[in-house]
Amino acid sequence: MVITMPRGTQDILPEESKKWQYIEEKLRKISDSFCYEEIRTPMFESTELFSRGVGDTTDIVQKEMYTFMDKGNRSITLRPEGTAGTVRSYIENKLFAKTIQPQKLYYVGPMFRYERKQKGRYRQFVQYGVEVIGEESPKIDAEVISLAYNIYKSFGIENIKVSINSLGNPEERQAYNEALVKHFEPRINEFCEDCNNRLYKNPMRILDCKVDAEHELIKNAPKLLEYLGEESKQYFAEVLRHLDALGVKYEVDHNLVRGLDYYTHTAFEIMIDNPEVELKTLCGGGRYNGLIKLLDGPEDKKGIGFALSIERLLLALESENIELPIDDTIDAFVVAMGEKAGDAGVKLTNDLRLAGYKVQSDYFDKKMKAQMKLADRYNAKFSIIIGDSELENGQYVVKDMKTYDQENVEFDNIVKYLEEKLKGEK
Repeated sequence: MVITMPRGTQDILPEESKKWQYIEEKLRKISDSFCYEEIRTPMFESTELFSRGVGDTTDIVQKEMYTFMDKGNRSITLRPEGTAGTVRSYIENKLFAKTIQPQKLYYVGPMFRYERKQKGRYRQFVQYGVEVIGEESPKIDAEVISLAYNIYKSFGIENIKVSINSLGNPEERQAYNEALVKHFEPRINEFCEDCNNRLYKNPMRILDCKVDAEHELIKNAPKLLEYLGEESKQYFAEVLRHLDALGVKYEVDHNLVRGLDYYTHTAFEIMIDNPEVELKTLCGGGRYNGLIKLLDGPEDKKGIGFALSIERLLLALESENIELPIDDTIDAFVVAMGEKAGDAGVKLTNDLRLAGYKVQSDYFDKKMKAQMKLADRYNAKFSIIIGDSELENGQYVVKDMKTYDQENVEFDNIVKYLEEKLKGEK
């Protein structure tokens, strides 16, 4: 019986992998331009990190985590998201003592959630995320949202908008939760099982229910804005003012709550504004002022971040009919004929690779016509032909595979020749 990959995972084959490489490289460049630095944390952590940091009442902790006991009888969990691990590292490595604050960090890597396989959702998926930890400012919030927004714009995805809300401070959230319990309690039996479980543990999550989204009680539920104090309202207004200045298209959504317990104040999602797309949420994040303290870090340190799924980014590109400019060419294919030429071709191929060029050659001493066909299949820009006469003359025959023009090039000048011909491509 053939062994197959685990349910909810995927093989990313070479042709598709090129798209991933392009996306990841672009994300790193954008992060660098915004002065974010990469952090790499373990793919598994102590289970307590997520139960405390993400929240016991969340779907992630209750239903979706991959948790196991290791050989030391410790409870270990494959990371379901990136924020908790990044904050743990910030605290453990005392990044709060660095002279530059806040710390602006980003990560790219696999996450793991045990959930039902569906389009755009996998049990192993790849997230890109950013975290700004240390200080609090409406300008920081706007910058983080602008970064996420402009990532999609940079890929040519224009039909997007930001849904944004303020979740207030913990005291305001508590008052709002009490109001929601009072609102839903008399008719909670009309809602799904998850909503019934959330009523007393995390009533705000009822507003995010996909099963009962059209229920009248959700539509006319109390608005969190009504429970915000003047300071929280002013903070939110400043975030929106900065977003206006940055040209970020947004709409305030009073039912936006996000799925994790650690969010306070600003919460946002980036949506694709296309009615034909089933998965509309591309990215989500928000401010988490209490998380650092919750994980035993300095009480005065604040944080905000977001994460996006590369799988969903690829789906968005597909839905908008955007082709990534993937370069599937190689610089040269070495065509060698004869035993001596074959040995020289092996060395030439290696020398050009070490000089930084993408080069391939034939392994099986095929005839010249077959080797030229192989050069075509590799999408080679040039073929470099070497045989007995070329060895005798000390010159390669270099053929432009697009124009079919060819020139004789001295052995010692081949690197300089390619450098001139490929100028601007390296």
